[in-house]
Parts: sequence; C-alpha cells; structure tokens
Amino acid sequence: MDLYEYQGKELFRRVGIPVSDGRLAVSPEEARAAASSLGGPVVVKAQVLTGGRGKAGGVKLAEDPADAEQKARDILGLDIRGHIVRKLWIEKASDIAKEYYLSITFDRGEKKPLFMFTTQGGVEIEQVAEENPDALIRLHVDSSEGFQPWIARRLIYGGRVEDASEQKQIASIIEKLYKAFVDFDAMLCEINPLIVTPDGEVKALDSKFTVDDNALFRHPDVSEMRDTAAADPLEAFAREKGVTYVKLDGDVGICGNGAGLSMSTVDVVAHVGGKPANFCDLGGGGNAQGVVDALEVITRDPQVKSIFFNIFGGITRCDEVARGILEALERLDMSTYPIVVRLDGTNAQEGRKILADAGKPNIYPEATMLDGAKRAVELAR
Repeated sequence: MDLYEYQGKELFRRVGIPVSDGRLAVSPEEARAAASSLGGPVVVKAQVLTGGRGKAGGVKLAEDPADAEQKARDILGLDIRGHIVRKLWIEKASDIAKEYYLSITFDRGEKKPLFMFTTQGGVEIEQVAEENPDALIRLHVDSSEGFQPWIARRLIYGGRVEDASEQKQIASIIEKLYKAFVDFDAMLCEINPLIVTPDGEVKALDSKFTVDDNALFRHPDVSEMRDTAAADPLEAFAREKGVTYVKLDGDVGICGNGAGLSMSTVDVVAHVGGKPANFCDLGGGGNAQGVVDALEVITRDPQVKSIFFNIFGGITRCDEVARGILEALERLDMSTYPIVVRLDGTNAQEGRKILADAGKPNIYPEATMLDGAKRAVELAR
C-alpha cells in the first residue's frame, strides 16, 4: 500500500525523523487558511500516488496565503500520470543548501533490506544510478542482526559527507528510517531530497512510503490511511470480496487456484497470443462461494470477452469449483461469456461430470492448460 507524502511524513514524525510543518487541504480556501496558519512562504504540493509531480506542475511555491489559494486552484484537478489531484499538502517553505538522497527498500534477490544513499539528491535515483553509479552507496542489512551504528557510518563516509554536524544528524535519521521500515512493515521508505538548510539543519523534505499489504492487520491505524477513492475500482471491489485480484489491460479473464498457477496462466495466455485481463487467485482452498465472488469481480470488467478457469486440485476440490461455476451462472448474468474450464487433480473427474451434466452451452472443457489458453484466446476474438 502506497502512502501519500503527508501520510509518510506522519510516520516519519512518529519515529523522530525531522520534517517541515504542514497542513492538509482539499480546497483553495483550505489552502489559504493553511498558509495563513503556517506563516511566510509555503509550498503547495499535489498529493498523488505517483512520481513526477514537479515536472507536471504539481509543486509550486506560494509567497502568501492569497498566492497559495491561487496555486491550489491551479493544481487541484490536475492529471498527473493518470492520477487526479484531490488533496494538497501545504508546507512551510525551506531554504536549501544541499540535497541528499536516502532510502531503504527490500531487495528480493538478496532477501535483505537495502540502504541507498547519495549526496546527489533532488533528482530521480535511476538517473544517478545510470549516470554516476559510484556516487550511489548501497548497503544490505542482516535482519537477524538489525541496525548497527557502523551501517550509518559506512553510508555517510561512502557518500563523502564531510561536515561533522551533518554526519551526526544523518546518522540519526538513518537509524530512525530503519526503525520506520521495521516497525511499520514497510517495503520502501525513501527521502528525496534529504535537505540541509543554510543553518545546518538536516530534514526530510519529501516522503515515499510503501507498506506491505500482508502486514496491515498489525497496523490498523496505517490501514485506515488507504485512499479507497484513488484505488482501481475493480481492485477495491475485489478487496471487499476477499478476492486476490490485479487488473490488467487484456480481454481474457483468468482465474486459477494458487498464485504460482495463476501467474503461469497469465503467461500462457500471453504466450499463445492473447491478452490477459487480470490476475485472479482463488487460493489453495477455493470453494464454491469463492468462485462466485471471483467471477463477480472478473465480469465487472467490460473488457473481458472470455474467461479461463485453470484449476489444479490439491487442497482445492475440482467438484467444488465446478459447483461454484454453475452457481455463478445462476446468480450472475453470464450467458454472454464463454467459459473455458480446465480441471485436473483432486476430484477432477467428478468436477468434469458436474459441468457435463449441467449442459451449459457457454462452458468449454479442455484437458490441458495450453489447450485451455488457446481456446480462451480464440473465443475472446
């Protein structure tokens, strides 16, 4: 789950990372009031769950409350990479002497947290990595050992930070960033830029914070930060139904049992020349109601022209899936959808018989995953 900048800064504040004072606004009038309460110049910042705000005109300096109101009018409603701006963060402007970059993310390849630090902040980290890779300091952390003071020293000295006061402040922020990463079950905590003001104060001027969805049950307060209005409506509906679903841009609806099989099904459909409309996983113990819920989600996508059920029964019983498909056909208007069904494994023979006995004209049984994918693609066309 990605957080807005203001939400990420709130979590930074909880662990002691210094951030600028700011206020949330959802209208030009609120922006004016926020600027008035903060005093002095402010920065009006679009709150969207994507990058590139500055280049798109979503970050503007305002000299006074009236200017903040006008800048808010300019930014609200702006489309930034497909995200409509509906919230603004009004932040007290900061003078900047230096810009650094600091982040910690989870390196799936190494299965360890990874710190990255460079004194070339304020630009996209990918650009630094490509143009000046030696300037980007990378350091993995052994989770069993946790944070150690030498980690901060290695990053700071590797980045060639020379000022002693800056070294001390950055070391403290590095330690606190690791605490935020662990305490909130984050997948990414990024500060870009980490600024140094003319009087030597180091603080986070921005926040990019991603929390592991699977750990949200441990953080109900963070879970409440999710902006359901900004989510894909189909994915939000699937979440309400308890269905694991990711929207794609094709026309072949896919439903499998287990993440591995479902991903393989997406790949096979693409391999035979089709375009998957989604990733949908019934889970290892999919039952009839789960099938109904999955189909209700899949058929809400107007792009779907055919549906491919690819079931390998281990824990999942194929006869249960077959009953779920028939129940969905009774409860949902699915007469226009050709449904390709491949059943194998536990009670597969019983499942095939249930479907055959039902005699539904829009159900197409196939023996293999490859044949099923080919048929689903043909029917979508």
